[in-house]
Amino acid sequence: MKVEQIYTGCIAHAAYYIESNGVAAVFDPLREIQPYIDLAKIDNAEIKYVFETHFHADFVSGHLDLRKKAGAEIVFGPGAQPAYEAKIAKDGEIFEIGDYKIKAIHTPGHTMESTTYLLIDENNNEHGIITGDTLFIGDVGRPDLAQHVVKDLTEEKLAGHLYDSLRNKIMPLSDNLIVYPNHGAGSACGKMMSKETTDTLGNQKKTNYALQEMTKEEFIKTVLTGLTAPPGYFPQNVLMNIKGYESLDTVMDRASKALSPEEFESIANETGALMLDTRDASDFAKGFIPNSINIGLEGNFAQWVGEMIPDVKQQIILITDAGKEEEAITRLSRVGYDYTIGYLKDGFSTWKASGKDFETVERISPKTFENTLKEEKIIVIDVRKKSEYQSEHVIDAINVPLNEINEHLAQFPKDKPFILHCAGGYRSMIAAAILKQRGWDNFVDVTGGFKEIAETAVPKSDYVCPTTLL
Repeated sequence: MKVEQIYTGCIAHAAYYIESNGVAAVFDPLREIQPYIDLAKIDNAEIKYVFETHFHADFVSGHLDLRKKAGAEIVFGPGAQPAYEAKIAKDGEIFEIGDYKIKAIHTPGHTMESTTYLLIDENNNEHGIITGDTLFIGDVGRPDLAQHVVKDLTEEKLAGHLYDSLRNKIMPLSDNLIVYPNHGAGSACGKMMSKETTDTLGNQKKTNYALQEMTKEEFIKTVLTGLTAPPGYFPQNVLMNIKGYESLDTVMDRASKALSPEEFESIANETGALMLDTRDASDFAKGFIPNSINIGLEGNFAQWVGEMIPDVKQQIILITDAGKEEEAITRLSRVGYDYTIGYLKDGFSTWKASGKDFETVERISPKTFENTLKEEKIIVIDVRKKSEYQSEHVIDAINVPLNEINEHLAQFPKDKPFILHCAGGYRSMIAAAILKQRGWDNFVDVTGGFKEIAETAVPKSDYVCPTTLL
C-alpha cells in the first residue's frame, strides 16, 4: 500500500498522502497545500478526499484551500461541527480511494471528534492506522486542549474517553498494523513522544506507557501528570480550523511588501506592528533594530512564535535573511499568524547602511562563563523548560522558563549584572530580545547554552532522568 508521510520538523507534524488508480487522499494537511497537489500531479491523480483526524490546535489545516483548488471533499469524524460544508463520517463508515478503503473509527479523547482512519489495501488487508493525536509513538494525545474551547469538557472527562477509545477501539486491532501518528518529538500535543514517526501497533502495546494494564483512574492520573499549560495560540488555531480562515494566497499577497528602512520605521511607529527578526541568534546579537524580537527560523520557529506572540491577529513586519521572506510568511501562517504586512527589503544590512540606530547583545563563551563564576558571584538565569532544569542545571542558577518570562520579569535584576543561558543559545536570544525591549541592558548571553556549559568545570547538579519532556 502506498502511504507517503510528509513530515515537517518545525512543528513536528506528519501529514499523509495515499493514491490508488488515479484517486488520492490527504490526511491532516498543512496550510501550504502545493506539495500535496504536486504529488497528485506526479501520480496523474485526483485528490478525492481530505481527511481530518480532529480540529487541530497546533496548526491551521490546509483543508479549505485543498477543497477550493483540488475539489477535494473534507471529511471529519462523528460529532464535528465545522462552520463550512464537510462530510461528517459515521463510526465504521468506509471510504473508497481507488482500490484502497479507509474506515473511520471514532476515538474521542484528545478531542471529542477525534477519529482514527484504518487503511485497507487493494487485497482487503488491513495495513495501518492514521491515528491523529489519539496515539503517538511512545505517547498519547494530551486530553486538556478541548476544554479551552468547550468548558464542560474537563481534562479528566477527556482522559476517560481516551482510555475507552484506546482499550476498546485501538488495542483490539492487529499487532501488525503500522501506526501513523500526527506528531513526533518536539510537538506540544504530547509529553513523551518518540523521535520515531512510525511503529507497529504490536510494539506500541508492549512499550507505550499509556497502553499498559491499568484502571481508568490510574490512566487518567498518569496521562495528566506532567502536563504544563499549552501554548496560548492553541485555542485560536482550533477556532480557525472550526470556523474557517483566509486563503493562504490572500495572506501571502498582504505580506509580500518589500519596505525600505524609512517605510519600515514608519509602519512600525504608526501601526503598532510587531517587528519580528527571524535571523540566526548569532547574527541578531551583532546588530538588530531596537524593540524588535528574535525568533530564528532555524529553530522551533512556529512553536515559539505561538508561545511569545499571544494574539494570532497581531500585525507583524519581518526582518529576515535576504531570500527567506516567503519561508517566514508561510511558517507564520502555519500557526495562524496571518497578518504579516511587509518585510524589510534586503534585510538588516539595509537598515544598518541607512545609518539608523541599532542595538547588540553581548555574548560570552562557556569558558568565559566558567572563569567568571570562579572570580565572582553573579546571578545566572536559565530559561529552559522546567523539566530540563530539573534534569540538570548550573548550581544556584534561577529557572525562568522562556514561555513564562513575561510573568516573571521581576526575577531579572536591573541593578546588578546577570548571565542568561538556555540549552543551545536559541531561546536565550529570544529572552535577550524581550529583555532589551523592556529596558534591561546589564546582562550577557552564553553561546552554545547548557550543552556546551556541561563540557566545562562549571558546578552542576546531579543528572536526573526527566519524567516528561514538557
